[in-house]
Amino acid sequence: MTRAAPDAVPEVDGNRVDPELAAALRRTVAARLARLDPPPVPGQRGAVVADQIAAVLDEHARALIDAGRPPLPRAAEAVLARLLRDAMTGLGGLQPLLDDDRIENISVNGCDRVFVRYAGGRRIRLDPVAASDAELVDLVRTIAARAGVEERRFDRGCPRLSVRLPDGHRLFAVMAVTDRPCVTIRRHGLLDADLGDLAGLGTITPGLAAVLQAAVRAHRNLMVSGGTDTGKTTLARALAHAIDPDERLVVVEDVRELALDEDEQRHPDVICMQVREPNIEGQGGVDAAELVRWGLRMSPDRVFVGEVRGPEVVPMLNALSQGNDGSVCTVHASSSQQAFSRLATYAIQAPERLAFEATYALIAGAVHFVVHLEKLPGGARVVSSVREVTGFDGDQVVSNEVYRPGPGRRAVPASPIRASTMDDLVAAGLDPAILDADRWRP
Repeated sequence: MTRAAPDAVPEVDGNRVDPELAAALRRTVAARLARLDPPPVPGQRGAVVADQIAAVLDEHARALIDAGRPPLPRAAEAVLARLLRDAMTGLGGLQPLLDDDRIENISVNGCDRVFVRYAGGRRIRLDPVAASDAELVDLVRTIAARAGVEERRFDRGCPRLSVRLPDGHRLFAVMAVTDRPCVTIRRHGLLDADLGDLAGLGTITPGLAAVLQAAVRAHRNLMVSGGTDTGKTTLARALAHAIDPDERLVVVEDVRELALDEDEQRHPDVICMQVREPNIEGQGGVDAAELVRWGLRMSPDRVFVGEVRGPEVVPMLNALSQGNDGSVCTVHASSSQQAFSRLATYAIQAPERLAFEATYALIAGAVHFVVHLEKLPGGARVVSSVREVTGFDGDQVVSNEVYRPGPGRRAVPASPIRASTMDDLVAAGLDPAILDADRWRP
C-alpha cells in the first residue's frame, strides 16, 4: 500500500499544511481510488473519497506515532482533509476561494501569484493555489474533464481553455503563450436574480424593470451591451426569467453560462448548445454560427445567443427578423450607440460579406431595444442607457435614447418611447405611471 512516510515529508506549521505533505497524501488517496473495483458511481464519489481520505489520514497518524513523533494537531488535520477533498472532488487550491462569497474575481498568474478582487473593489494577494506551475496546469485539465458537456483540451497545441464551473462561474486559462500558466475566474454572484432583484440592488430603476419585463412579454428583441465584467450575462438571465414557462427556448453560447435549462419550473423546455472545439486533428469543431442555424430548425419560440462576436451575427439577425421575436443576445460595446457598429463589423467579416447598408437594414429590422450596462468605479453594475430602434438611414441605424445616464450613471427616462411601442408594452402589462417616478428633475 502506498503511504506517505512521516520522515520524508515536512511537518505542519500551525494550521497551514506544507504543499509537499498534501501532494504526497493526495497521491496516496488517488492510488487507493484507482484500485477500487468497481469504481464509485458519480453520485457516491464524494462519500467514497471522504472515506478514503479519513483512512489515509488515520494511517498517516499511526505512522507518525510509530516513528515516535506526535500526530498532526486536530485543526491542521482538518485543513489537510479539506485540501485533499477539494483536490479529489472540487477544484483543488481554487476551491476555498470559490467558497468565499465575498470574492468576485480570481486571477492566478502562475501557481504562487494569486490575486482576488472583492465585491467592494478591494484587491489583495493570497497564498499559492498549487505547489508548482505544472500542478496548476494539471488542475486546469482536471477541471476541463469535469466541467461542461465535453472535455476541452489544454496543452501547447490548444493553449487556451474556457469552461463553466459546476457552480456557474466562468474560468478562462492560458498557457504556452505566457511565461507561466494563467487562470482567470469571473464569478456570477446573481445566478438567480430576476428584474425585480436587479431593481432592488440599484442596477435598474423599478420603472425600467417594468419596461424591460413588458418588452420581454411583448416579444421585443433585446440586445444587451456593455464592456467586460459589466453584468451582461446576469441581465440576460434576468430577462429570461420574465418569459412564460410554456415557451420553447434555444440557447447558443461559446461557454455555458446562462444555464436556463437548470430551472425546470421557469424554463421546462430549453435546449442549450455550446460551441464545440475541434479535436487534435482539427476536425469536429462546431462554431456558434452553425449552432444558431441548427437552433432555428428546432422550432424555438425564442433564441438566446450568449455573446455575439463573430460570423454567428448574420444567422442570428436573420432569426430575429424572421419570426423569433422576443429573443436576446449580448455584445461587447462601450456605449449603446456603438453596439450597432459592433454588430455591423461582425457582419462584414462573416462569410456572407454583407455591405454596410444591407447590414444596418438587417440590424434595424431585427433589434428593437439595446440595453447598455456600465461598471462604476466602486464595482457596482448599472444600466446606463436604453435605445429604441426606429429604423435605418443608409449607413446607420436610427434610434432614440429612451433612457439616458442620470445621477450616478443610472438610466433615467429621456426621449419618449414610440406610441405604437408603448401601446404594445401597456398591452403586455406595463403601467405608464411608473415611469414618472423614475424621472430625474434637477
